[in-house]
Amino acid sequence: MKLGIVGLPNVGKSTLFNAITNAGAQSANFPFCTIDPNVGVVAVPDKRLDALCEMYTEGDKVPPIVPAVIEFVDIAGLVKGASKGEGLGNKFLGNIRECDAIVHVVRCFENDDIIHVEGSIDPLRDIETIDLELIFSDMEMVERRIARVAKDLKGDKSLQKELDFLKRLQALLEGGQPARALECDEDEVGMMSTMALLTSKPIIYAANLSEDDFAGGEPTNNPHYQKVAELAASQGAGVLPICAQMEADIVDMDAEEKMLFLAELGLEHSGLDRLIQKSYHLLGLISFLTAGEKEVRAWTICRGWKAPKAAGRIHTDFERGFIRAQVIAFDDLMACGSLANARGKGLVRTEGKEYVMQDGDVVEFLFNV
Repeated sequence: MKLGIVGLPNVGKSTLFNAITNAGAQSANFPFCTIDPNVGVVAVPDKRLDALCEMYTEGDKVPPIVPAVIEFVDIAGLVKGASKGEGLGNKFLGNIRECDAIVHVVRCFENDDIIHVEGSIDPLRDIETIDLELIFSDMEMVERRIARVAKDLKGDKSLQKELDFLKRLQALLEGGQPARALECDEDEVGMMSTMALLTSKPIIYAANLSEDDFAGGEPTNNPHYQKVAELAASQGAGVLPICAQMEADIVDMDAEEKMLFLAELGLEHSGLDRLIQKSYHLLGLISFLTAGEKEVRAWTICRGWKAPKAAGRIHTDFERGFIRAQVIAFDDLMACGSLANARGKGLVRTEGKEYVMQDGDVVEFLFNV
């Protein structure tokens, strides 16, 4: 999964990226300090892997843990006119197209020492600035697609449905609405997926707060955050209250120090953990697990995938030659203490090609090619 972190200059975007990836992206108090996208690969926290590792450890033989990962891309700051090439616009927009979802960092804190490119704090205005640039870019792409399909329609009348869909999409964008707001049937979803539209991507608004406003994790007293939360609810988008500076402060703490610090603020999880949870939920992702003496590993798939397709995440041969899957729920396995005990109690199930994978399934795939 690749998440693009975007936002206007000086909203805390690169500070947040530095904190959650510890990748050392440059952060400074002036626009465009991030010229090329910085990339950080982050392990997805999953305590189930540690438990499975302990179960399969024999003496000094400890199986390696391979967690699922998320790739974060810190994309250069955007200004008005980006869709026309202003600032670093064209580069910015191209980098977003490669991402699965967008984390839009919105400034909800007051600080006279940190310059805002628009001169004041107004998160809804900032969101609109970026949204409009993404919409303008998508409009150009849709217009080009309409022209091409209309031309090809003369020799292929089956393209009429696509043309009708594109015109509906064009009208939506011209009305200032993102492509993800368009109601689509299954065929139209397929058409949309071929276009890499910026505004069709799922979005999480990361409301960047001061530490005082953020304490406890529910910034009910911050009117800027409340506006962002209301907007996200109206769009079906995600919203995440976060304090980028606090995340930067705890990045070098050891696990125990970090836990104590978060507990003092009334929090159970770091901003990274909460962002990953929100991203998985927004994108409809789950993890299944494989475990043994050689390796303990998490695999990310889409909710609703059937066993053969999930097997293909490990290797294409597993999907092509799928026979069956041996499956046990993680909690059941832990309760039994070992796979042998679970088998003895009849908790290891044999599932076929129609089995829909569940989060936390511990699986062994059987295949033949």
